[in-house]
Amino acid sequence: MTALPPGAIDCDLHPAPPSVAALLPYLEPHWADAAGHRGLHELETIAWPPNAPLSCRPDWRDGAARPGSDPERLIGDAVDGFGTRYAILNCLYGAPMLYSEDMAAGFTRALNDWLRAEWLDRDPRLRASILVPPHAPELAAEEIGRAAQDRRFVQVLLPVMGETPPGRRINWPVYAAAERAGLPVAFHAGSAYRHPPTPVGWPSYLAEDYAAQATAFQSALTSLIAEGVFQKFPDLTVVFAESGVAWLPAHLWRLAKYWRGLRMEVPWVDRSPEEIVRERVRFTIQPFDAPEEPDAVARLLDHIGSDDMLLFATDYPHWQFDGMGALPEGLPETLVQRIAVDNPLNTYPRLGEGEP
Repeated sequence: MTALPPGAIDCDLHPAPPSVAALLPYLEPHWADAAGHRGLHELETIAWPPNAPLSCRPDWRDGAARPGSDPERLIGDAVDGFGTRYAILNCLYGAPMLYSEDMAAGFTRALNDWLRAEWLDRDPRLRASILVPPHAPELAAEEIGRAAQDRRFVQVLLPVMGETPPGRRINWPVYAAAERAGLPVAFHAGSAYRHPPTPVGWPSYLAEDYAAQATAFQSALTSLIAEGVFQKFPDLTVVFAESGVAWLPAHLWRLAKYWRGLRMEVPWVDRSPEEIVRERVRFTIQPFDAPEEPDAVARLLDHIGSDDMLLFATDYPHWQFDGMGALPEGLPETLVQRIAVDNPLNTYPRLGEGEP
């Protein structure tokens, strides 16, 4: 098993989405009343169904409790368990799925306040992402400006599948607000389900939805590059969480090939997509969708072409590996140090604040 170095940083853990009742103390009175009048008890998660095997490793399940719902259990299993220096909470809550932009903004605001009070105040090693309503970019920008005043929020969180391709200009207020705050924007596996999660329509099974996430990340990456997001926002870093990485070399090769032939269509893309991605995009290490053999892993990393792009993550409590083997076998110690410590610190500047 590849051992973690001291000071490792876990870039993707999932506290369970709260019930609406748990959010009532943090909701503005109007939305608290609306929830009561409408009989709104639960908001669906944008993650997998709680009882699906992928949603929680068997040894991390806690009886009837929703996986990830107990802060002390999460801290014991994942933070203490892996000895991490910081752990970034990505709460996959269903507020972005609300069609009402105002209600979605009200519930994401409450969710961020709930995270601050119920989780971040509990352990100084915990950090979190700001959840925003992606279909209301102006309201999302307002929430970024508000929540980012708490320096324990270290990035902005969006589902990879929304209403529009993420590079479209309608979404730029989100990136402008994140850049002003010095925060990366993370696209996490999941969907608002405005459209089918596959390019050919609605699937029948969770396995199809799960596998389709890789194509969603490919499309999102292409959109961000082709629409010029990285040129418009030169200080913005993008993180792909729970995206897998095995698809990246082939996709970048194809994208660069057609960019060379069609660059007159996107003249603002003034560098090869491969160069842009290696400089500006980061990928969490779980799920690591590659063969288990160390030689195959080494070839994949060589094709990726950079030691700076991967971020350590356990994806707790999702079932991506067993035991303590969150990193693939056969990695050199220098690369493990970069993945687990150096790359996260470079990606999330707020993590190193106030430290020697």
